[in-house]
Amino acid sequence: MTVLTIVIDLDPNIVRLGPLLITWHGVFSVLGIIAAARLGFWLLERDGVELKGGSGDALAWMVIFGLAGARLLYVWENFRLFSNGQLLRIFALTEGGISQWGGLFGAAIGAFIWSRRSKFSFWKLIDAGGPAAMIGLAVGRIGDIINGEHHGSPTNLPWGVEYVNPNTLGQPGQVVHPEVAYEMVLCLAILAVLLPLHQRLKRRLPDGVLGLIYFGIYAAGRFLLSYLRLDPAVFIGLRQAQLASALMVLIALMAIPVLLRRGARGASPAQATPSRV
Repeated sequence: MTVLTIVIDLDPNIVRLGPLLITWHGVFSVLGIIAAARLGFWLLERDGVELKGGSGDALAWMVIFGLAGARLLYVWENFRLFSNGQLLRIFALTEGGISQWGGLFGAAIGAFIWSRRSKFSFWKLIDAGGPAAMIGLAVGRIGDIINGEHHGSPTNLPWGVEYVNPNTLGQPGQVVHPEVAYEMVLCLAILAVLLPLHQRLKRRLPDGVLGLIYFGIYAAGRFLLSYLRLDPAVFIGLRQAQLASALMVLIALMAIPVLLRRGARGASPAQATPSRV
């Protein structure tokens, strides 16, 4: 054990209420959703958007599709855990087991459907959703750190984390990279740099560009940090999170130029026609 090793001796489970198991993961996931919603709607209000009674509907669409996407991608990646008569555990969301990228893509689908139904700009939601996702992920990762989820690789660096609780989901007896803590720092660093400039950039950039910058930077960082995990490779030596991160970077690189060109065309003045004498 190195000098700066953090020893975590917390039970990942808080309490069981009948068939319902409450975990640190579940608690901080809910708190992350609340934090994301508060920041996202606050930014929309500062952008001059009046959602009125529709804000609750928008949040419901994003939460429902986000949770469904998060669970579905996790189940697909870890289907062996639900075989042999364990299929009903697919619906045991309070026990943990969700995919962060599945949640983000699912929430984006929910936002898109709601925006089409409500005739609201999807790209404005993306602009608010970028920073909202960063604070939501940062808060949610606290539960992952406590529980020892998403195993980090062993490290000999001056810092690390060791899980010693008998019920931990981590790797007892090993000092490992606190990879999810690195992700939390990444999210907070993105917020620290971009959020103070958010309104100024919003006035200069077409709708959607700023939100994609948030997601693109996070995805690039997440791709690199995933090398510090022990997740199995699923395709060409890359982990599931890396494939999703690469997809997000690709979406940002393709969509941002299109939105910039569209914004430039919309901002260009109409050609003057000569007047008759």
